[in-house]
Amino acid sequence: MDLLDDPPPDEPQAEDDVADVLLLSLVSGIGPRLRQALLERFGTARAVLAAPASLLRTVPGIGMKLAGALTQARQQIDVAAEIALCRERQIAIVSPRDPAYPRSLREIVDPPGVLFVRGALAPRDALAVAIVGARHATRYGLAQAERLAASLSRAGLTIVSGLARGIDGAAHRGALSAGGRTIAVLGSGVLNIYPPEHQELAQQVMAQGAVVSEAPVRAAPMSGMFPQRNRLISGMTLGVIVVEAARQSGALITARHATEQGREVFAVPGRVDSRMSHGCHQLLRDGAKLVESPEDVLEELGPLVAAAPRDDGPPVRHPAELLLNEVEQAVLAAIGDETTSVDQVVAASGLPTQQVLATLSVLEIRRIVRRISGSLVARI
Repeated sequence: MDLLDDPPPDEPQAEDDVADVLLLSLVSGIGPRLRQALLERFGTARAVLAAPASLLRTVPGIGMKLAGALTQARQQIDVAAEIALCRERQIAIVSPRDPAYPRSLREIVDPPGVLFVRGALAPRDALAVAIVGARHATRYGLAQAERLAASLSRAGLTIVSGLARGIDGAAHRGALSAGGRTIAVLGSGVLNIYPPEHQELAQQVMAQGAVVSEAPVRAAPMSGMFPQRNRLISGMTLGVIVVEAARQSGALITARHATEQGREVFAVPGRVDSRMSHGCHQLLRDGAKLVESPEDVLEELGPLVAAAPRDDGPPVRHPAELLLNEVEQAVLAAIGDETTSVDQVVAASGLPTQQVLATLSVLEIRRIVRRISGSLVARI
């Protein structure tokens, strides 16, 4: 069986496979693209680690130094100690054969060899959006990030971000405040939370989602790791929302990864005289979807969100329905599959006529219902 194939449903993940995959991921100098090239050439991590240097060097990008590091990996790296540390600290080692490995990451050209996870990944995280942006964000940017994260969380989406200062932190807090799931993707090891002042936030994220990284668990934050981790932020999601970004912002790297991975890219407009708006405005000029409200995101993601299974009500026909309040839900539920009169809606909902009329106007603006005439409405 190929390493990247899904295992049969009842086949447990073999311990030696985990050790081999982990060991390969710990070899210094073997990044995600080289690892993919090695796996394509030799098939499994175990075969890579057993290959002689002469064969390893036939893989483009593998020279004498890296070939030597691979052949000496079992002698130089104590993989058993790494596994023991992860068990002690309750860190899951998720390889591509593990059912918990995000399916969306298998689709990208350079998936991580392993993910280290504190907290838990869940099947519902397949419906996720990333919210990223400037570390030195303005009040406006922080408010927009938190508002969007909370609303999209209530709609059932998992919020993914990078636990950085500024927009990332606001996105995680917005999801947490709404009782939703959120995932933080680090550019350091999961036992080395960065920035250090986000230790408490990281604990809250673990309780309602997960903190994940492909870096060794004790790895220090290094500048080169952050652009690399950005591909995971976009790769785990249906789309990326950028809220405030300067022209050279790391958030724009995440947006570029999203485009290359076939994900949607969204941008929140800002003040034209603010340096923190320049990156978002450039994205909008380049074709990103403008975001003024959560409905803009849900509308664009459309069938992917609406088709998601729900435990809290009937099937959703339109993604904007996920953000309706109780009154709006009651009015919508009173509209049948056929054309319905306003009087019937009033009677079925039990609400005052004026409140029904006002609510119908809101639903019409959101393109969930349409007016047939002054007294008749229908669902779209």
